[in-house]
Amino acid sequence: MIPRLEPKEIKTRRLTVSYLEKGEEHDKLLVLIHGNTSSNVFYLDTIERLSAEFHVLAPDLRGYGFTERLPIDATQGLRGWSEDLHAFFEALSLTKKPHLLGWSMGGGVIVQYALDHADNVASLILVNPLPPYGYSGTREDGTPNNPSYSGTGGGTVNVNFVKALAEKDISAENPFSVPNVLKNYFAPGFVLEQEWIDLFVDSMTRMGIGEDYYPGDFLPCAEWPHMAPGTRGIGNAMSRKYVDLSGIVNLPEKPPLLWIRGAKDAIVSDTCLLDIGYLGKLGYVPGWPGDEVYPPHAMIAQSRRVFEEYRRNGGVSEEYVFENAGHGPMVEAPQEFCDVVSSFIR
Repeated sequence: MIPRLEPKEIKTRRLTVSYLEKGEEHDKLLVLIHGNTSSNVFYLDTIERLSAEFHVLAPDLRGYGFTERLPIDATQGLRGWSEDLHAFFEALSLTKKPHLLGWSMGGGVIVQYALDHADNVASLILVNPLPPYGYSGTREDGTPNNPSYSGTGGGTVNVNFVKALAEKDISAENPFSVPNVLKNYFAPGFVLEQEWIDLFVDSMTRMGIGEDYYPGDFLPCAEWPHMAPGTRGIGNAMSRKYVDLSGIVNLPEKPPLLWIRGAKDAIVSDTCLLDIGYLGKLGYVPGWPGDEVYPPHAMIAQSRRVFEEYRRNGGVSEEYVFENAGHGPMVEAPQEFCDVVSSFIR
């Protein structure tokens, strides 16, 4: 059964934020940040389970859910969402340092928040997070494959899926329909109850669509695959052109960090079928120039490289792997997920 929790709303100095809240204010503060093509309702079960121990907040990010629909300036990378989060905390007059949990793109957002506001973070919990140098187009050390940052940003998003989102296509026949794409969030064989599917699909179709939102704009370029990131929208905000989270290793005070990942994740992996380099290598995108010029993005190896340096530089960094989960372990293994989070914070 889906927990019933009415969304709240607060006007900040930047925008009006819709959020979910449960738990006692005297408990430790846990803030849950969702990922791309989702919203805070993906955390409803997590909120229900963890609110017995924590004061839990889960906002909808700009461009998603019921939060005020305002354009996304991709040239800020993840900083726009980081500053929205800071303004959200200010508006709520929160006095406790939050434990921040971010899923997928949301993981990148909370790392950016730590870079921007390191004095206001109790810990970081990264769930299948956006790699530290953005999505696609880089080598393991974060070096971009070329000066144009080609193959990253809004131009790489499948237009059939964008169309399905815009038209709220829930058909079984279309492989790019919203429910069929939702299946890729989870490990093969995972069965989600229909009421949860309906809820998640509805939340996915509420995100902003277009050049100011998802996927964003793009530019032609000489380098394969002949598209480069533009300056607007969600896809470009995750491009290496605008994202570099590696500075976390140099924070003078490093919050404890937990890296959670699903071993069967198809969205953030070293062999990701959304990564243009890997798709080219498999022959799905013609003209791939080879490993020397445009290698697949080794997302897990790249994250591990940064987290190991974080630890070498004096930080606490742990890794927990859900062997049978995909991109959404909080949905696939809810009690184990909450136990891991609770234990880490304690």
